Amino acid sequence: MTEPADPSSGPPRAEPAALALVLHPGLRGLAQVAGLAALWWASDGAMRALRLPVPGSVAGLAVLVLLLRKGWLPLSWVAEGAGWLLAEMLLFFIPAVVAVVQYPAVILKEGWQLLLVILLGTVGVMVGTALVVERAVRLEQRLRRREGP
Repeated sequence: MTEPADPSSGPPRAEPAALALVLHPGLRGLAQVAGLAALWWASDGAMRALRLPVPGSVAGLAVLVLLLRKGWLPLSWVAEGAGWLLAEMLLFFIPAVVAVVQYPAVILKEGWQLLLVILLGTVGVMVGTALVVERAVRLEQRLRRREGP
């Protein structure tokens, strides 16, 4: 025997996975990478049009996080493409490695300066990230206290 539907619950909602396009597994990852690239492209265009001093990639990442956190974009719609991009990230750095190999005299002559810049840049990014994370955690704690139990 089935129970009657609760009228206050509203109409049944379709699950996000049910709304997903059915694609061949290889094409699904490619489509996700294309979608991420389109988001970057649109964000970059918006930042340029608005003349904001924020890189389009950072704005796109913020939009992506917002869409995922609000549940407007299911994680399954970007997970495979993002996973591939992260797994193959080394390929994006190969041009820099080739430049180092092609100009060993520059590395030998001014290598300590390059190393210093790399170290200072790394420390700067780590400190900046730590400060942002600390502020985000404090903000989240304050918001949770306001909401109450």
